[in-house]
Amino acid sequence: MIISRTPFRISFFGGGTDYPIWYRQHGGATLATTINRYCYLSCRWLPPFFEYASRIVWSKIEMVKENKQIQHPAVREVLRFMNVERGIELHHNGDLPARTGLGSSSSFTVCLLHALYALQGISPEKMKLAQEAIRVEQDGLKENVGSQDQVTVAFGGFNRIDFKQDGQIRVDPVVLDSVRLNLLQDHLMLVYTGLSRNSSEIAAEQIRTTNNRKEQLRAIHQMVDEAIQILQGKSDLDRFGQMLHESWILKRSLTDRISTPLVDQIYETAIASGAVGGKLLGAGGGGFLLLFVRPEDRERVSQGLDGLLKVPFQFENSGSRIIFSDAEIDGALNPAALSQVTSHA
Repeated sequence: MIISRTPFRISFFGGGTDYPIWYRQHGGATLATTINRYCYLSCRWLPPFFEYASRIVWSKIEMVKENKQIQHPAVREVLRFMNVERGIELHHNGDLPARTGLGSSSSFTVCLLHALYALQGISPEKMKLAQEAIRVEQDGLKENVGSQDQVTVAFGGFNRIDFKQDGQIRVDPVVLDSVRLNLLQDHLMLVYTGLSRNSSEIAAEQIRTTNNRKEQLRAIHQMVDEAIQILQGKSDLDRFGQMLHESWILKRSLTDRISTPLVDQIYETAIASGAVGGKLLGAGGGGFLLLFVRPEDRERVSQGLDGLLKVPFQFENSGSRIIFSDAEIDGALNPAALSQVTSHA
């Protein structure tokens, strides 16, 4: 039995420059961190005692005889990608709902890759997990997704990620002293809009108009450098919040599907209540709103958004991890051992 855990993420700046259609020509960069809200997967080889070969438990319960019958697209594609033919039992649990802008799809993909490698006794490097998750999502599933989420959740921590024109990816931790990091965290509020969305559909529109939004994407790219300078300096952090607002305005200009009237209303209420800035996380359309709020204004903003769920969180640094591994049980499920059991029965 293997239990893998992969965090969700918050992306601050650079989103949109991590799509291959952009960074393969211009390069890209993002600034993001992971948080202590996770995707969990328990996974084991399934003994051949059942009428089905594999059992997949997510929002549905699937019992299938062949991998091609699996309805969950990421599970089906990861098993194909890794050439897994043995039956498995897989259970998914998540701290937060899917399709809400926290990189949950990539967290799931990275988490599953990690679990399946662990079942085979392999401990993959974090970059390998990230790059293979990118291949699964972009090439296998043909999803309209960027490349930052997979890298961010695989590595964990607060990072600047550069996407090179030749396809290379570089991860540089953003080093902050504990006082500055805690101060930033104290200024952030995560609010659930109550809306979920298909990020791939929204991203498809953004990708389609990329060549017409070069000025905006270059400005979004440049914000990464300025944001890091603010964090590593000693100036008032309010400028970081103002930049989140500026980034949100730029992001909204990429396509009219980024925001909705309800999201605009929630954001305007937050600003009127005292928030310095903020942005909708992920591709847009709904999900979680990240707000930058001075600690002394937090209660007032929270009251202004009464009725909306606020999710407390802390930054985390572990990235994708195997948090439980029982080698003895896995050995007992070895097909050779099972054949000996059935032959002596």
